[in-house]
Amino acid sequence: MKIKETIFKYALQNAVKFNGKANPGAIIGKLLKEDYGLKSRIKELSKEIQKTVKEVNKLSLEKQKAKLKDIAPEMLEKKKAEKKELPELKNAVMGKVVTRIPPEPSKYNHIGHALSFLLNYLYAKKYKGKSVLRFEDTNPAASKQEYVDAMKKDVLEYLNIKPDKTVYVSDDMPKFYKLAEDLIKRGEAYVCFCSREKMQDLRHKGIPCECRNNAAEKNLEEWKKMLSRKYKEGKCILRLKIDLKSDNHVMRDPVIFRIIYAEHYRQKEKYPLWPLYDFENAVEEEFCGITHILRSSEFGKMRIELQDYIKDLFGFKKQEIIQYGRFNVVGAITQGREIRKLIKEKKVVGWDDPRLVTLRALKRRGILPEMFYELALRVGLSKTPTNIDWSVISSINRKILDPNSNRYFFIDDPKEITIKNAPEMQIRIKLHPEHEERGTRNLKTNEKFYISKKDFKELKQGKLYRLMHAFNFKKQKNEFVFDSKELEKYKQKGERIMHWLPRDEELVDVEVLMPNAKIVKGLAEPFVKNIKTNHVVQFERFGFCKLDRIEKGKLVFWFTHE
Repeated sequence: MKIKETIFKYALQNAVKFNGKANPGAIIGKLLKEDYGLKSRIKELSKEIQKTVKEVNKLSLEKQKAKLKDIAPEMLEKKKAEKKELPELKNAVMGKVVTRIPPEPSKYNHIGHALSFLLNYLYAKKYKGKSVLRFEDTNPAASKQEYVDAMKKDVLEYLNIKPDKTVYVSDDMPKFYKLAEDLIKRGEAYVCFCSREKMQDLRHKGIPCECRNNAAEKNLEEWKKMLSRKYKEGKCILRLKIDLKSDNHVMRDPVIFRIIYAEHYRQKEKYPLWPLYDFENAVEEEFCGITHILRSSEFGKMRIELQDYIKDLFGFKKQEIIQYGRFNVVGAITQGREIRKLIKEKKVVGWDDPRLVTLRALKRRGILPEMFYELALRVGLSKTPTNIDWSVISSINRKILDPNSNRYFFIDDPKEITIKNAPEMQIRIKLHPEHEERGTRNLKTNEKFYISKKDFKELKQGKLYRLMHAFNFKKQKNEFVFDSKELEKYKQKGERIMHWLPRDEELVDVEVLMPNAKIVKGLAEPFVKNIKTNHVVQFERFGFCKLDRIEKGKLVFWFTHE
């Protein structure tokens, strides 16, 4: 961004909008919305804005319009923002598209899952079709009711996803058994007793094991023994008989069923044999009537070949497969096993720890559902991996929060100061600078104030400072002295504007849990008592924060973002 040119454009736009007179404050707001990182340069920018506004306001309204038309004609008329749309799907028929949302209930979902689920859901909506929520719960050792409940709460409720149908894959176990038996009878599958290491070695070399040549009758007999729990876990497996010389190693007689005796959260101890992912997935696409599969490209083309082969074995329809690049959240831990380890080691407090990007953590921090929808439309079906930086998440969320969040004064690490001769004032401050209908709150001044320790350390001898919405003061020797009320004087000679609180017994104790899990303590104005739990507000010059709970009169917030 070329700062001077940008300031000039916004000054012209504001002047044209308000009959030839630009407002410096409005320009600062525009700049910060465009790049919040400029906040640290407010002092420097304020001087440039003041200078530019004076130049612009000297021009006639007609000249202002002419210059704006010349350098930024798009700013003359506010165009309707083009609604971002998802790209068209191949072979999609209106009213006939069926997509699936396929979580494995073995972990809490994170932002990458949310984007994948939303893409499938939004495409079903786009074509007035249907979306199927399919819990792929065929690993009894990992699947838990806890994660099913988390999916419903963190994804369906939080993101307002309403599937047309909900399926638990484990309910289809009798169908899987019937299909497996059919393959065995046809000589398409066999029971293998080789050790894992031996099987892998022979597959790599493209050599068949002795089990491969057993007759269908023998394999059916062994299959029934497996169903009758005659063998221990790991003793034998069911494999497809395909092609051990295939260049695609996935096609070299893959395993499709294994013995697992762990109790299933839903089916209890009813089933001893469980299908592996490729078999389960290929079959369930048919059972659910799926027409379009949208998934991450990390799945790989090799697995598509295997699943298509399985579909062909049963004469099942094939789906339109659309693969997109993986979603990576920069610097975030997303692997379920890693998070479980951190929780076990007490390095994070749980799945909603503020350092995580699980949906549970993001919701608690104050990330709005609308952010995920906009982000899903932005990333779309890009073929290349998408690296999502936290700044992108916060930027989208800030845009949604900003017009709806009331402002309050909060002083972290407060330092008490006395300002001699400070006038007693009743200061009326808007709850939102652009929405008067929201109402106001009042702060009463005396000679004693709280400012942040950080601001206190920056105060220099003889310099002019301003308490926001109040008055100007100076540091003289080892004391602070009232100077004037006029904002214009500060604009001409001021060094720093800061938030403050009057020393008042009605001030509220506040704690803010930060993204690094550190706790910031401070004081807030009495009006924060009106904030409702789970509402997000903006503590000015600090950041957006969500009220998490109230403990013995103390308000505990979670930091959302700047």
